[in-house]
Amino acid sequence: MPQATAPPAAPFARLPASGTLLAFDFGLKRIGVAVGESLLGQARALTTLEAASEAARFGAIARLIEEWQPAGLVVGLPLVLDGSEHAMSARCRRFANQLRGRFGLPVALVDERLSSQAAEAELREAGGGWRARKPRIDAVAARHILQDYFDAAA
Repeated sequence: MPQATAPPAAPFARLPASGTLLAFDFGLKRIGVAVGESLLGQARALTTLEAASEAARFGAIARLIEEWQPAGLVVGLPLVLDGSEHAMSARCRRFANQLRGRFGLPVALVDERLSSQAAEAELREAGGGWRARKPRIDAVAARHILQDYFDAAA
C-alpha cells in the first residue's frame, strides 16, 4: 500500500494536526478528490474532476476549497514499485506546487503506489460493471491516498 513520503523539501510543509484535508489523485484527464478530518483520521471519496482546461480544473478546485475550507492539501506522488520517480512524478510535484501557490495552503506529497489498483479492486468487489466503476476510481484512489496519510501520521 502507499506510504507517506518523508517530509518533502521546501516549498512543501507539514500539515496541521487538526482540520479538514483535501486529497488529490492527479491525472492528465481526471483528478480524484477525497476529504477527511485529521482528528478523526478517516477519509472519504468526494468527487472526480474532469475539465478540459487547466483554468477549469483550478476553478473547480477553488470551489471545493471554498466549500470545505481545508487546513491543508495532500497530493498523491506516483512512484515506481522500487520507489524511483515515475514519468508522472514531476507533473504531480508541479500540480502540488501550483496548489500551494494559488491557494496558500500547506501541501503534503504522499506515495501513491498501487492506490488506483486498490481503488479498482475495492469497486470491483462492491459490484457493478466497468462503466459504473470508471467515474469513481480516481476519487476512491484519492481516498486511499488520504487514508494512507492519516494512517502514517497516527
